[in-house]
Amino acid sequence: MAPHPVVQAIIDLSAGAFGGTACVLSGQPFDTAKVKMQTFPTMYKGFVDCFVKTYKQVGFRGLYHGTTPALMANIAENSVLFMCYGFCQQVVRKVLGRDNAAVLSDLENAAAGSLASIFSSMVLCPTELVKCRLQAMYEMEASGRIAERQTSVWSVVKAILQSEGPLGMYRGLSSTLVREIPGYFFFFGGYELSRSIFASRGKTKEELGVLPVMFSGGFGGACLWLAVYPIDCVKSRIQVLSMAGKQAGFLKTFNSIVRNEGIPALYSGLTPTMIRTFPANGALFLAYELSRKMMMKQFDS
Repeated sequence: MAPHPVVQAIIDLSAGAFGGTACVLSGQPFDTAKVKMQTFPTMYKGFVDCFVKTYKQVGFRGLYHGTTPALMANIAENSVLFMCYGFCQQVVRKVLGRDNAAVLSDLENAAAGSLASIFSSMVLCPTELVKCRLQAMYEMEASGRIAERQTSVWSVVKAILQSEGPLGMYRGLSSTLVREIPGYFFFFGGYELSRSIFASRGKTKEELGVLPVMFSGGFGGACLWLAVYPIDCVKSRIQVLSMAGKQAGFLKTFNSIVRNEGIPALYSGLTPTMIRTFPANGALFLAYELSRKMMMKQFDS
């Protein structure tokens, strides 16, 4: 017997929160390096150089700058994402004229994930804005773009509200949506495809062990970043550099990067991102699947 839709939504919301927490705790230093290299690609020779210089500048804690908003961002995003993923799967079933319990194909699950990302973007954008600014704060001060560093979540939020008003918290929303909608098509599509391949050996997807689930999560994350990384680079530039004043929109920023720095600049920071994606997204889906199964079992009992 399936849980009531409201109960199912709460289960998916909670499981998404557990997954988001596991994702951040396992991959934050690599995410910090990614944002620094995206925003200031000429400052670092590579991700190892970025790690070493960050450690020398501000110590080991520098690799964990932005952890609080990152936790807020990932918990908020994944809670809403996985809750809406369940709803969007039902929408896909209705559009296709399927029964409510019908099993969707990998492609259909990918479409549901893409649709769900629209809703998660609305809660992700403000928290990711604060995270990116905190992560690149040292570089903004060192390059002379800002006079004084903001060192806490509240100081960043306060500065945004004072200079841009409440709508300033949604700086980079259009590029977030441009990234998320196709990105989560590949994310969920890659995850479900990998699980299907593992399940073809005689097991169902629900019976897969820890390693297949973690690999599938990492594979889904790799598919996402390979598909949309240049978009994420533009988004990071907009969100960080807008601290110093008015920043151009998505297309102008994209054209400026390509014209002045070349195509490779759009992929600056890709190495730490790809290293991070397997443990971080593997942990995300493992925490999501295990916590969801436990909560569903409690309901069944």
